[in-house]
This record gives sequence, structure tokens and C-alpha cells, in this order.
Amino acid sequence: MKKNRLALILTLVLLALTTALVLTNRTSTLDKKESTFAIVDTAAVTRIFIADMDTNQVLLERQGSKWLLNGQHPAQSRKIDLLLNTMMKIRVKAPVSQAGHNTVISRMSGISVKVEIYQTKPAFTVFGLNMFTRERKTKTYYVGDATKDNMGTFMLMEGAKTAYIVYIPGFRGFVSSRYTAFADDWRDHIVFRHSLADIRSIRMEFNREQDQSFLIETSDKNNYSLTRLSDMQPAGSYDTLRVLNYLTSFSDLRFEALLNNKIPPSRKDSILASPYLHRITLTDMSGTQTTLTTYEKREFHDHLDVEYEFVPVDLDRLYGLVNNDQDFVLLQYYTFDKVLKPLDYLRGY
Repeated sequence: MKKNRLALILTLVLLALTTALVLTNRTSTLDKKESTFAIVDTAAVTRIFIADMDTNQVLLERQGSKWLLNGQHPAQSRKIDLLLNTMMKIRVKAPVSQAGHNTVISRMSGISVKVEIYQTKPAFTVFGLNMFTRERKTKTYYVGDATKDNMGTFMLMEGAKTAYIVYIPGFRGFVSSRYTAFADDWRDHIVFRHSLADIRSIRMEFNREQDQSFLIETSDKNNYSLTRLSDMQPAGSYDTLRVLNYLTSFSDLRFEALLNNKIPPSRKDSILASPYLHRITLTDMSGTQTTLTTYEKREFHDHLDVEYEFVPVDLDRLYGLVNNDQDFVLLQYYTFDKVLKPLDYLRGY
């Protein structure tokens, strides 16, 4: 009985050692220089450059706690965090098989995205002290498309001979879509981001109901004046709570989608030539103005052979011009209804 038990224990020990050796040998076949795609310290990442095989490219730069897109636009913090998280968690599943390697490389040469990652790194470390720290390009690799089962992504390190299949442990899907070279995909969707204390005045203009247009101005820290724009006369008493709720609604208002390159120019020009619905001009304490102009979004059903007596209007969304009229965007009434209030609402009617 004891001999059988001893034999069983020895068998299990040998099996464990054999498994460990197999796994070690398998791991050792990977060239670390060619297969280490993950970034351990994403907090040290200062710049990320992404370019596709066409002319699309983006440069994401860290500016303190925020990120800047192509040197001029704020970048979406949520998408930046997702990209950095991806860069940290990606792992190699396996090298591309020899049988399919040439096919994968050939396809990547036409559709892959180039990624350059820059980090603040020391030249060397002496007794735990970082010496000659500066920004350095730490990785350059190419991101291809997904594997056939959509559970991995092809990647190739610059200068490497072997492509690899990478994945994120615990995540079912591929990561290539997170490395987009389209600038519009990275733009921050913010329209207004102003605290109550930062607002000097708000001018609200209704094109169709001009008697409901108004101007709110801050007279001091806790007092406001309300002016009727139709005759520039004081609007009289107002509901203080409603005015405060209205002003605090400008703390975080975002558009749904950027449409600059998503609709035909002729259609955009037609929309902008139509009468506007609302125009909001917010002036902050430094004198900087932020303006939003909205336009009606009509529902055109081109696939239906119907002549409408009245063109149906989208009751959920509307168009807008923001960023000094440079960006044409899609807005949701659900988000902006709270700041599209008429004068009578503020007066408590």
C-alpha cells in the first residue's frame, strides 16, 4: 500500500516537472524583443502617434492630467484611458503559424496601423537613481486586423521577422479598433464645461419665439439680472431656484457625434442655410465666449416613394454648430433640453 502511494506521488511530481519544462521551453521560443508589446508603466507615456496606410494620422500628447489631439483639440479622456489600458494588458497568445505567416504579413502591409509610443525614461539607473531622464520612443509596432475567430489581433514589432497574435486576458474580442488613426474618433465631445462660479453671462436666443429670448448676467456672487432680448428691458422677477438650476446645467454638456466628414457637403450647406432654432452664447469670467447654434433635423426617408405634405422632424435629435462654427455636430434633445428653456420658464410661468 505504501509502495503504491509512493509511486503515485513520484508520478505526480514527474508530471508537474514535465509540464513546467514544456511551458518553459514554449515561452523561451518567443523573442522578447519582438513579442513584448505591453507597456508596463503607462503613467510614463507622454505621446502616442498612430497612422494608417492612407493619409490618416493622429498625435496624442499628454498635457498634465489631460491629453491633446494633433496639438489643437482636447482628446476624449475615456478613449485615452481605454487605449492605455489596452497597451498595458495586451499579451501574446502565439506567434503566427509558418503556414499563414506570409499571408498575414502581406495583408498587414496594406491595412495595418503604425503605432509609436513615447515615454519619459532614464538613460540608466545608479543605486536606484534615474539618470538623464527624458522623453524617448520606447516602442513601434504595427496593428493588423482580427483573427478569424475575432478573439485575437495580429501585431508586428518594427524590424521583427515574426508577427504575433495578441489578446487581453479575460476579454472576448479584438483590439485593433482601439488603435484608430481617424482624428474625429479621438475628439472630445464637450460643448459646455463651465461651473456656476465661472459664468459671467448667458445669452439665449430663440429664432421662432423671439419674445422668449433672454440674457442672464451675474451682478455679483449671488445675484443675477434677467433681461428680455426682444426690447432689452428687465424681465422683472424670476424664480431663483430655476435660474440657478439653469446655470448649473452648463457644467457638462456634450454632443453625440461629430459630422464634419460624415454627411455630404451639399446637405450640410442646405441645413446651415435654413433658419436656426436656438443660439446660446456663454461668456465666462475671463471674457471668453462659447457659442452653440442649433438647427432642425428633418427625417428624410429616401427609400420610400412618398411625397410628404409636411416633412417629418426628428424629435430626439438636432444639429449644431460649435467651436467657433468650425464643427458640425449631432445633439440630443435629452441632453440639451435643460438649457433650451424659454424666458417664461425662468420667470416661473
